[in-house]
Amino acid sequence: MRDTVHHPLFARFYARMSVTMDAKGGVAAYRRELLAGLSGRVIEVGAGNGLNFAHYPRAVSEVVAIEPERRLRQLAATAGMRAEVPVDVVPGVAEALPVKSEAFDAAVASLVLCTVRDLPRALAELRRVLRPGGELRFFEHGLAEGRAMATAQRALDRTVWPLLFGGCHTARDPLAAITAAGFEVVTRRRIRIPETGPGAPTSPCVLGVARRAD
Repeated sequence: MRDTVHHPLFARFYARMSVTMDAKGGVAAYRRELLAGLSGRVIEVGAGNGLNFAHYPRAVSEVVAIEPERRLRQLAATAGMRAEVPVDVVPGVAEALPVKSEAFDAAVASLVLCTVRDLPRALAELRRVLRPGGELRFFEHGLAEGRAMATAQRALDRTVWPLLFGGCHTARDPLAAITAAGFEVVTRRRIRIPETGPGAPTSPCVLGVARRAD
């Protein structure tokens, strides 16, 4: 059966570049900040090659990691075996999470909301699987504040960028989407990370915590 998400060339590229970005671009430190203080059951969507797994605190009792792309899922499974917390890597997409409602204490979205096909639906699913008051930890690409950069992002999103980079759309507004989906943003800060492809040398991102509002 063909996978719902199939980006074999991008998967190979991302598997190499993400490791470089962590080691030389400072992204590993953002991953640690993103996951600090988590406990209980956690669901991570778009786990990629599993680079977050090494940074989960030991207070986390289980990580259910959803990854739709086969090659990345295989790499994530290998990373999961090396993690200090239990990690279960399973196929699935963010828009239809294969788990029960209100089953998790926290959810993690790390550099993935830019790639999902239906952002409101994906966030609605994350809200569904979180217990009341549960946290959404997010580290996501976002629309630049400067007009020139934002215009360039929109132009790239309409043309080559999604085709080259696994469906990524850099001009989305994750904060607005998270709020509209029924979350209360508790903390947030804007950062810039090294770009993985052509265009600007760094990419605007936002890192923060939101809570399921009830």
